Amino acid sequence: MPCFLTLPWSLSRYDDQRSDQVEMIHAAPSWSEPMGTDGLGRSLLWRSLLGGAISLTIGISAALIAVLIGVTWGAASGYAGGKTDATMMRAVDVLYGLPYILLVVMVSIALQPAIEHLTGPILGFSETVAGNVSGILTLLLAIGGVSWLTMSRVIRGQVLSLRSQPFIEATKAVGMGPVRVFRLHLLPNLIGVIVVYATLAVPLAILQESFLSFLGIGVRLPLPSWGNLASTGVKELPALTSPDLPMRWWLLVFPCTLLGLTLMALNFLGDALRDRFNPKRSPR
Repeated sequence: MPCFLTLPWSLSRYDDQRSDQVEMIHAAPSWSEPMGTDGLGRSLLWRSLLGGAISLTIGISAALIAVLIGVTWGAASGYAGGKTDATMMRAVDVLYGLPYILLVVMVSIALQPAIEHLTGPILGFSETVAGNVSGILTLLLAIGGVSWLTMSRVIRGQVLSLRSQPFIEATKAVGMGPVRVFRLHLLPNLIGVIVVYATLAVPLAILQESFLSFLGIGVRLPLPSWGNLASTGVKELPALTSPDLPMRWWLLVFPCTLLGLTLMALNFLGDALRDRFNPKRSPR
């Protein structure tokens, strides 16, 4: 991804303010600034590239956390069966019934002080760096810690189906422990499902991060993400109905276009992997 390849440059240029140069404030796209500039004269190109790297990092990391928790919970529930399975799945149902944003905010509030203490006094980061790092870590942990519910249900269903197979019954007959059964026999049969749902979880996590940043809960300014860049661009929408206001369309179009193209590409990748691991699925 260009967002990660250009990190050395975007990290050094994303907050270069040229507010002392009047012509560079809200400059329209040009050869020198392909995506234009914002109200502080900062290049939208470098901010979008860094914002993409941050959004993708949060999305991929949150998806991995969700997969880890979901696979562990779903496999344990399906393999145990009985009352244990019923209790674990009722807990998932209860969490499903709670508002998603409320859960993320609660997890963020619970984790934020500990992460700020870790990145500040313990690791010795400056106050600004510690705040930025703790905000990103809190967000990805909150999204990952809430997004595992669907994965757990999918894995549970697969494990319930596999548990009745003869080769699983044979492992029980020879006294093999549940951890070894999962590692040697269940996990290899779940890899396809895990890979597909992990791929589909990444765009969902990116979209959730963008939505939270759009609401002001996510990545803190001046660090950019596609969500808070789009939030800044939305402020230009009143110009559509008022000819007296200048229309700075690039502040909204470019971040939203990059976000939309990335989500589309990741969804296409997920569909391709689903077709690859499930050849019996009817072609479109």
